[in-house]
Amino acid sequence: MRILVLGGTTEASRLAKALATRSDLEATLSLAGRTEAPAAQPIPTRVGGFGGVEGLAAHLRDQAIDVLVDATHPFAAQISKNAAEAAKLTGTPIVAFVRPAWAREAGDRWIEVESLDAAALAIGDAPRRVLLTTGRLGLVSFEVAPQHHYLIRTIDHPGDLPGLPDHALLLDRGPFDLEGERTLMTRERVEVVVTKNSGGSATYAKIVAARELGLPVIVVQPPTRPDVREVHDVEAVFRFIAGVRTA
Repeated sequence: MRILVLGGTTEASRLAKALATRSDLEATLSLAGRTEAPAAQPIPTRVGGFGGVEGLAAHLRDQAIDVLVDATHPFAAQISKNAAEAAKLTGTPIVAFVRPAWAREAGDRWIEVESLDAAALAIGDAPRRVLLTTGRLGLVSFEVAPQHHYLIRTIDHPGDLPGLPDHALLLDRGPFDLEGERTLMTRERVEVVVTKNSGGSATYAKIVAARELGLPVIVVQPPTRPDVREVHDVEAVFRFIAGVRTA
């Protein structure tokens, strides 16, 4: 069986490692190409977009894909939408391998918002020291609040940021541990954390550290996903594939 995994997440990498052990499955991992130096993967990997719904549908047909796995980032709304539509057009079975979103716990001081624009406004008017962990894309949203000091953590360099005159860059890749996150927030005198609710364990330590330090966290909630069957572990993906094989 031929499997196409739309990846770029910890879950996709975990699935790729499991697929590499299966001689009965021929799997390819597709990455959008937004990360400059993606981690090496144990299965064949392609980088770049498909050209929208029609381009992805053509790829599914040309490569005779038996199962499409959407293991993209929770905020990659457009590719998930395209995947669902392309699968419907071609009759390709599709399953979404998703991480559950984080849930507020006792002690959390969350301010939940629907967008990066709203997150920027939620920081407030008074200058504050902000740990900004929303990724390099979308930083322009925070130019409406240039009075804050931003510690911007991203995997890749975001380029010049003239609209954010008071900022420092921290180029790093998760997973992050609790001790490190607590130390970072204390050392940098962070007053508020801004994050997307990306779910998973790789970056959850910042949520725990902020809780322990009593810091407010502005949480951008994920967009609504397409109506596609969702699973939350590798074994469930393989069960889905097995079900397609025996159907």
